[in-house]
Amino acid sequence: MGETSRAAEPGLPSSPSPPPPSPRSACSPAPPVGKGPGGDITGHLTFPLLSVTLLVSFGSSMLYGYNLAVVNSPAEHIKAFYNATWSQRYGHGLAPGLLTLLYALTVSSFALGGLVGSLLVGVLVEQYGRTGALSRSALLVLLAGGFMGFSRELESPEMVIIGRSITGLHSGICLSVVPLYLGEIAPKNLRGFLGLMPSIFICLGIFSAQVLGLPELLGKLLLLHCFPESPRYLLIERNDVYGATKALHRFLGTPDVQDVIEEMKEEQRSLFSMEMVSVWQLLRDRSVRWQTLSVVVVSAGMQLSGIDAIWFYTNTIFENAGIPVSQIPYTTMGTGAIEVVAGLIGCFTIERVGRRPLIITGFCAMGICSAGITISLLLQAALPWMRYVSIACVVGIIAGFCMGPAGVPLLMTAELFMQSHRPAAYIVGGSLNWLCNFIIGLIFPFLQMSAGAFCYLVFSGVCLLVALYVYLVIPETKNKTFMEISHIFAMRRSVLSVPAHLIGMKKLDGYGALESSSLEGSGSSLL
Repeated sequence: MGETSRAAEPGLPSSPSPPPPSPRSACSPAPPVGKGPGGDITGHLTFPLLSVTLLVSFGSSMLYGYNLAVVNSPAEHIKAFYNATWSQRYGHGLAPGLLTLLYALTVSSFALGGLVGSLLVGVLVEQYGRTGALSRSALLVLLAGGFMGFSRELESPEMVIIGRSITGLHSGICLSVVPLYLGEIAPKNLRGFLGLMPSIFICLGIFSAQVLGLPELLGKLLLLHCFPESPRYLLIERNDVYGATKALHRFLGTPDVQDVIEEMKEEQRSLFSMEMVSVWQLLRDRSVRWQTLSVVVVSAGMQLSGIDAIWFYTNTIFENAGIPVSQIPYTTMGTGAIEVVAGLIGCFTIERVGRRPLIITGFCAMGICSAGITISLLLQAALPWMRYVSIACVVGIIAGFCMGPAGVPLLMTAELFMQSHRPAAYIVGGSLNWLCNFIIGLIFPFLQMSAGAFCYLVFSGVCLLVALYVYLVIPETKNKTFMEISHIFAMRRSVLSVPAHLIGMKKLDGYGALESSSLEGSGSSLL
């Protein structure tokens, strides 16, 4: 079988793993992996873990953030190019409504490509693995750059739209595969920190689009193959114990990884009779219906919160708020710097405060600030200082998003599902994310024209409802293994399936689920 070692069948002793290679990071002064309180497996941040996190974040998430905001500042130049090209072709300029529609299509074509990319994730990660899918998708950036780079020379607005669609295709793949890969290679006590690292680079990409030009981010084409594949993918899906052991040595920097291998084998044994599920099987699987519903709510909520409307049309919003045109670029740059700071705060606090507080606080802040924009726009004619309130609300929306909702939902998608369901869950979450992104990018300018300042109340309601759902339904996943998280939901399903008169009214615990003690004393009635 070469390097591959078959996993033991249930009930049979597992065959001994091949002797592990000598650790490549033997220079580490202390073993990064060990037993924490209660025998939990913990890990320290090693150079390979940090390096691969920064590499995939820079090569994918930063490019995604850049393309979210890159059409904002040159909006008038893009419209002028479209109008001039149309005049040369047909002898007359574009009508204002048609020009707005063409520009909105340019903005939202990025999301349309992202939707297609998210639908391809399951096939790509199964055929090429996590690192293989990321490396191959980077070639799309070259193709997209060619289309957009020659669009002016060839006087073709269609090439701009096609180029943004291809860039969206790349981002749609990476936005699902990167958190999937990082969630699988990170020790559970570092999963939050490493999982939010891409969101910082999304903010850096947005900031780069607001301030600078950005060179092609293709370093990962040459460098990503220097890093191992996901150990969980190698062991659970490929039965490659030796390869998984070797990858763990590299990422964790210690020869003693047997505890981690055993935890993966336990998950593999629980999935022994279960193949990788399809999207349709995931949606029909009642055993993960709460996890699936949670992914649907937070993924749709990320985009329906209105954050993309803020990023795509920041200059327009500031102009409507009465900010002088000459000051708008500097105001936008200031919001970009705050995005980066907020992302860093979320990244360095997630392992202390947990996932739930960050995402609930973020959505609540966005909901309140969206309502604040409506109020400030309505009152600024009578109270000129209200324009500064609207700026503060825009900053609050962006900061609230970058602190939690920007990265936590993608991280939680990896944490809420076992290995067999995880790719399908990312397809569902990614598809909804990009579909809502497309809808917002396309309809927001028309919604703004028809509803005026009141359009932000829609976003406010969405944010507050998502925050309420997370508070009531989604458990805290900080420092828990995938098996432990699965057991939390399994316990909830068993509680919800019991008649209320057998359980009694018990208070909710911190997970938004009935206390486990609520079943004590009623067990005999259930048997």
